[in-house]
Amino acid sequence: MTPSVTEATSPAKQPRLTSLSHGGGCGCKVAPGVLSEILKTTTVMPLPPELLVGIETADDAAVYRLNDSQALIATTDFFMPIVDDAFDFGRIAATNAISDVYAMGGTPIMALALVGMPINVLSAETIGQILAGGASVCKAAGIPIAGGHTIDSVEPIYGLVAMGLVHPDRVKRNADARVGDRLILGKPLGVGILSAALKKEKLSEQGYARMISVTTQLNTPGPELAVLEGVHAMTDITGFGLAGHGLEMARGAACTVCIDWSRVPLIEGVRELVEQGMVTGASGRNWAAYGSQVALGSSLTATDQALLSDPQTSGGLLVSCSPDAVDCVLEIFKRHGFSEAADIGSISAESADPLAPRMRVN
Repeated sequence: MTPSVTEATSPAKQPRLTSLSHGGGCGCKVAPGVLSEILKTTTVMPLPPELLVGIETADDAAVYRLNDSQALIATTDFFMPIVDDAFDFGRIAATNAISDVYAMGGTPIMALALVGMPINVLSAETIGQILAGGASVCKAAGIPIAGGHTIDSVEPIYGLVAMGLVHPDRVKRNADARVGDRLILGKPLGVGILSAALKKEKLSEQGYARMISVTTQLNTPGPELAVLEGVHAMTDITGFGLAGHGLEMARGAACTVCIDWSRVPLIEGVRELVEQGMVTGASGRNWAAYGSQVALGSSLTATDQALLSDPQTSGGLLVSCSPDAVDCVLEIFKRHGFSEAADIGSISAESADPLAPRMRVN
């Protein structure tokens, strides 16, 4: 006898959420090299002067000037499950999407839900839990989910269109770093590694708790950081890893990013997991796309390389600021609950050699 749709999609009979996706979280991103090839064929229309930020520097969101005191930030992000708990998946996806508003220095104002679900595989209860997780994060951010769109898809997909407001003079692009700036990272690295361990059923309860703690922490320092005179550029670290998003900053500002690897915060236990082979496929694809632009110090290992290219989901803000603003930046992070925020490097002048690496890690 063929089971009914209700029987087939009862929570007790469902497969693990992560088993339904070929990649989880921001590890689903199209590899940087492939994305560059795709975008080469894109025709760029004449841009209106009101568009303050578009696609030109691979920034976190679009920004459109509304008037002299307000600009609209618009962004979208969605992906397949990175965890098996439906509520946690919704929370992570929503936190990640809203982060792009904070990364531009803005304050979120509302969101739209993007939902694609295999309705003959997942129960209405499970799908409802995913949406409830996203709604809980939006509530914490003080914004409504004002609408959205749903489709029946082969893999589970959830995310948000997130919108916010910022003063036009306080927009923080990823391309405005200055030579001599210090680099502050708000969250520790290692989310992709933890997700790989989870998919292989090798992640401990403590490891899972650390993963959820990092990925569901809203990047609320963004708007306060944007007000500081000494803060010049911001971005958030997501699917291309610290190296990939640091390189975007370097290319946009025509500079070199220098990372002091000993200062970079890591989620507890991730180095050991890498050494056990818990690395995502996206990490290798990332490095294949941009590794030639990164100069690694002689003491760094394959494990360090994997951590540098590890795709972060709902990762931390990367802030480029003047040296005299470092203490204020770190104080803002700490006041918002980012206890592991750290000064991890600096911005130096671009090399005269066009083939020289744009990132140096020692």
